[in-house]
Amino acid sequence: MDNRIRETEDLTSQTLDPNFWNDPRRAESIQRKIGINNRWLDDYNLIAREVDDLEGLFEFQKEGLTSEEEVDIQYNKTAGILADAEFRSTLNQKEDSMNAVLTINAGAGGTEACDWSAMLLRMYRMWAEKSGFKVIDIFEQDGDAAGIKSASIEIRGDYAYGWLKGENGVHRLVRISPFNAQGKRQTSFSSVFVFPLIEDDEIEIVVNPDDIRWDVFRASGAGGQHVNRTESAVRVTHIPTGIVAECQQDRSQHRNREIAMTLLKSRLYELEMRKRQAEKDKIESGKSKIEWGSQIRSYVLDDRWVKDLRSGYKVHNPDAVLDGDLDGFLKAYLMWERNPTGVAVEED
Repeated sequence: MDNRIRETEDLTSQTLDPNFWNDPRRAESIQRKIGINNRWLDDYNLIAREVDDLEGLFEFQKEGLTSEEEVDIQYNKTAGILADAEFRSTLNQKEDSMNAVLTINAGAGGTEACDWSAMLLRMYRMWAEKSGFKVIDIFEQDGDAAGIKSASIEIRGDYAYGWLKGENGVHRLVRISPFNAQGKRQTSFSSVFVFPLIEDDEIEIVVNPDDIRWDVFRASGAGGQHVNRTESAVRVTHIPTGIVAECQQDRSQHRNREIAMTLLKSRLYELEMRKRQAEKDKIESGKSKIEWGSQIRSYVLDDRWVKDLRSGYKVHNPDAVLDGDLDGFLKAYLMWERNPTGVAVEED
């Protein structure tokens, strides 16, 4: 919290600069960071107050000035607030606070799978809207007879990716088929893939002066007598990566340094983009075939239950889940990811 306070004070002081809004994207990014920090600080102060109230009530109860029931009520309230904060502390990666892109693809099951994909899309839309996120359509491909073959949506809001990152995988539906005249039980599969949406203004290339080496030399080739006679050409080497940028474009060494630095930052930006793409490709290559044995969650409508196969979290109200009541599953996964040996939870 001390770090957040210091960061918030520093960022707030930047907003007082008369030129703050000259760069709107940077200004909006700073204000967003301030808002996130303030929410954490408000939550921390709320927990501190609730714990103080609980301790006070406990002391009063020992002296016979209040009832045990009042202490229990305050205890349960405080424990709930603390559990919620503990959950949100799992969202501690840089990309967790970013917007998310969610893609659904129909798998094995034909028309059934396409219909199931449309049900999943509706489920995530409803969850996002109930949670205060903004949903933006990217694309949607209809199924041949019903539903959708694939679709992508952007979910915008603080920590959208952090909330949804555990939804990657295959989702299995078991139900009495509405498309089968005999009313047979049908199993369908759809895959969900979520990744953070990285905006250009969220990538800042900062070059440590200690990580670079400058060399100056006489320009060679065309350029005129003055350029060839003086040491105006420059070469900058980024030592950690070995990237080199050279410039002999201008007669001024100072100007050539500026251009070379711009070239170096552009190369480092490109390198960072390639790293991000490689990480995305790694996730893509790890995606399982959309069929039996690779699912992360089962939705069994006729038996009235939904279960996450990783955390073990299970509920017996699939209608509510399909109407966007996903918070229990999202929280259970994130807590399980932190402690995979944790105990599974089942709710009515």
